[in-house]
Amino acid sequence: MNIPSTDRIERQVQLKAPRSRVWQALADAESFGAWFGVKLQGQRFVAGEYTRGNLTYPGYEDLVLEALIERIEPERYFSFRWHPYAVDREHDYADEPTTLVEFMLEDHAGGTLLRVVESGFDQIPVARRHEAYRMNSGGWEEQMHNIRRYVDTQ
Repeated sequence: MNIPSTDRIERQVQLKAPRSRVWQALADAESFGAWFGVKLQGQRFVAGEYTRGNLTYPGYEDLVLEALIERIEPERYFSFRWHPYAVDREHDYADEPTTLVEFMLEDHAGGTLLRVVESGFDQIPVARRHEAYRMNSGGWEEQMHNIRRYVDTQ
């Protein structure tokens, strides 16, 4: 019996866009913010530095997404760390472990295959681990649609 992992979320989407266009949507902070739902105007992604911006989802505009950019390998790999599903306004997440979000690009017939892996949920405090995993799992489904719409219109 194959038991699914609760430590990692994996999603992929086939995009009918060249790798360079998909890379621009991922690695350019303003473009990333446009499809991901966070205000990142005037920012750049730099490995080893934090990026912060307010969410743009209705009802969550006061929340700040904070991500530590891990690695940038042009047109191939982009990763960051963050606190998953950090939406409780009364909770301080600063001392909690983060998860690692990785984006991997591959050429694929007629476009680009984008794979996303978020891992490290087993390190999240038990009290919120299941909900963070569940919400981010659904969130990545939505984000795959969002990036497809974004690259299709650029």
